[in-house]
Order: sequence, then structure tokens, then C-alpha cells
Amino acid sequence: MKMNLKLYAIALMAIAGVVSGLQADVKVDQQAPEFTLKDSKGVTHSLSDYKDKYVVLEWVNYDCPFVRKHYDSGNMQQLQKDYAGKVVWFSMNSSAKGNQGNSSVTEINEQIQKNRAVINAYLIDENGKVGRRYGAKTTPHMFVIDPKGTLIYAGAIDNNPSLSEAKATNYVRAALDASFAGESVGTKQTKSYGCSVKY
Repeated sequence: MKMNLKLYAIALMAIAGVVSGLQADVKVDQQAPEFTLKDSKGVTHSLSDYKDKYVVLEWVNYDCPFVRKHYDSGNMQQLQKDYAGKVVWFSMNSSAKGNQGNSSVTEINEQIQKNRAVINAYLIDENGKVGRRYGAKTTPHMFVIDPKGTLIYAGAIDNNPSLSEAKATNYVRAALDASFAGESVGTKQTKSYGCSVKY
């Protein structure tokens, strides 16, 4: 009986692993998964609405110290400003109800203003379906999609996985600049760092 229970537990873990693997549909150099979400102002956005445009997805939680690092230093806003009009920038929030980062739309809009975020919209993914489909693990976790709908970068914002503000190579900037120039993206995927997404 003990052995049967052990085998049953192993089988359950294997099934969970398969399901977990199936949830993340995103792969670099392949089509980015379609999604439809409402923003903090009640407007609905689908990825397909922005075909022929560059799209940046930034998983965010303003209460996360790693997100705070990039906003308090102005690093994230500068990146957003530098590509304003050239890319569609979505802040993505997959925090479940009752979890850190899940705020009312009024609070979210106040936070956007307070943080001087230069974004096209703040998309709310409360059930976590889009976050899981993209395999978003941390805040921040960055994804860059080209005008053909191809994911050209996924991972960390830069190569400084700490709370310090030391000079770092910005992977998002490098991916966008290379693609704008018609060149292949050098670093296409990295391990993201930050707080866990609060699914």
C-alpha cells in the first residue's frame, strides 16, 4: 500500500510537471502567443491589434524592490521614453486577487502617475492565464515582440541581478536596437530576476 501511494504521488508530480510545461507557450524566434486583456482604464487590448508594431511586455509589481530599483533610479522610465512612439509598451500585472501587487484600478492609475511610467497601457491579468502562457516568472520579466509577431527577446531587463544600481548591459535596449538596425539579436534569452509573480 505504501509503495502504491508512493507511485501515485510520483505520477501526480509527473502530470503536474507536464501541465506546468504546457502552460508556457512562448519560445524565442517563434510567434508570440495571442492574448486579450483589459487595461487599468477599462480598455480592451489584443496583441493582434498591434501587428506591424514592436511590442514590449514588462511584468510589473510596484511593491517589488527589484521593480522599485528600476523605477526609483529612473532606469525603466528612461527606457520607456527612449522608445516611445517606436514600440507599444505594456506593463503586465498577473498578481492574483489578495496578493501583493493586485490593487484597485484607482490605485494602479495613481501608481502609474507616481512612477511616471511612459507606457501605452497597464494590462490586468488577474487570473494569471497570460502570465503563465508566457512563462512570466518574476517582476520584472521582459518580452520583446517584433512587427512580424515574433518573440525576439525574453528574460531579464539587464545583467545586474541585484538591488544595486551598478552600470549594466540592458538586454531590452540591445534587442530593440539590433532589430531596428535589421541585425540579429545577440542575446535572445536570459534568466529573469526579481520577485516572483504573485499568481
